[in-house]
Amino acid sequence: MRKSRQIKLGAFLMTDGHHIAGWRHPRAPGNANVRVDHFLRLARIAEAAKFDAIFLSDSLGVRDTSLDSVHRTSRNVGFEPLTLLSALAVVTHNIGLVGTASTSFNEPFHIARKFASLDLISGGRAGWNLVTSSGEEEARNFNRDSHIPHAERYERAGEFLDVVKGLWNSWEDDAFVRDKLSGTFFEPEKMHVLNHRGRHFTVRGPLNVARSPQGHPVVVQAGASDDGRALAGASAEAIFCAHRTLAEARAFYADIKARAANAGRDPDHVKIMPGVFPVIGHTAAEAQEKFEELQSLIHPTVGLRLLSTVMGVGDLSGHDLDGPLPDLPETNGPKSRQRLLLDAARRDNLTIRQLYLSIAGARGHWQVVGTPVEIADALEERFVKEGADGFNIMAPHLPGGLEDFIEQVVPILRKRGLFRTEYEGTTLRENLGLPFPAHPAAGTPRAEPAVQAAE
Repeated sequence: MRKSRQIKLGAFLMTDGHHIAGWRHPRAPGNANVRVDHFLRLARIAEAAKFDAIFLSDSLGVRDTSLDSVHRTSRNVGFEPLTLLSALAVVTHNIGLVGTASTSFNEPFHIARKFASLDLISGGRAGWNLVTSSGEEEARNFNRDSHIPHAERYERAGEFLDVVKGLWNSWEDDAFVRDKLSGTFFEPEKMHVLNHRGRHFTVRGPLNVARSPQGHPVVVQAGASDDGRALAGASAEAIFCAHRTLAEARAFYADIKARAANAGRDPDHVKIMPGVFPVIGHTAAEAQEKFEELQSLIHPTVGLRLLSTVMGVGDLSGHDLDGPLPDLPETNGPKSRQRLLLDAARRDNLTIRQLYLSIAGARGHWQVVGTPVEIADALEERFVKEGADGFNIMAPHLPGGLEDFIEQVVPILRKRGLFRTEYEGTTLRENLGLPFPAHPAAGTPRAEPAVQAAE
């Protein structure tokens, strides 16, 4: 008998919170971006609540170079994700550790090695959030004047992922016998040299890191454009996405599951986890009051710059804040997010100011302001009606916003049988309900990890 579906939960840790003015909130430390103890606390409380994973996003540059706004936000300075996740790995035991790394400004061997190392350090809990990057400012930090064209960078990303997976298969699970008596450290026939030669990459291999207890890190993907969906349906094991309405969420869910099936994959082995920005109050009025408090902390130059960045356009400062959003050229950046916001502006007749206020917390993700029961109801509806397999919780401010969700919403989800009370295993794959990938030379997948995570 198949076990009933349960919601998967990730804690999306955006330093001091997801609201653009979250760093100014009284419950958020102003220096969170340089405090590892802040992240240690967040990881521990998320694991105590039995979250599936913590997630760190990343950008390879300061996105806002306008001095009028950049000095008013904490968003541009923080830890490099894999370095921080490696530190968090040694103080946690079950929770997954997902970090972002770009295929546009890295080499496959670098990514394969770093994430394989994190996977071993954590006992099989690593996940790689594959992105192609969207900002021109990132390109200018890597010997380019402009970013790679959108379609080309997704083509490159597909080959990049193939190479990384090939490198993760450099060693069979039982290759390392470490036989001191015979002097055999590994069995040579169980080492596999990749010898990849493609359009974008030439990589010999093998990788100089062994396979982990979960085979290899979980592959996460975040693009929602046509190119992004094609890559996700063919290869992703979890998808982080942004949809404001149930109809949009259901359409995306059905599309990705169909693409996975068409690629010969089990659709249940692709977990769709949209972001949700919850503001919680004991009453609806209190929740709204909390939200308005955060909104009041937004400086107009910061809000306008945020909108320009999220929509992938250069500068909107020459337009009337209380006028309509102008017609915009197609971006070479985040195409799906630009379309989502353009549609919202036209549909709801929003001014530029109203539009930036609408994304100041969630950047285009789903925003829910209400009581714990109202938020639990909303999550349950989207889950039951197949708009999501789980959610990435985007707390308005940290740590308080995450603590509010754990203390007030999680118990309701548990009472309804929608969320676990204990972890299913010690690896991210076990807890997400994903299969252990078979080594190409090994036949069928393993039923369980070869070793357990270190205590």
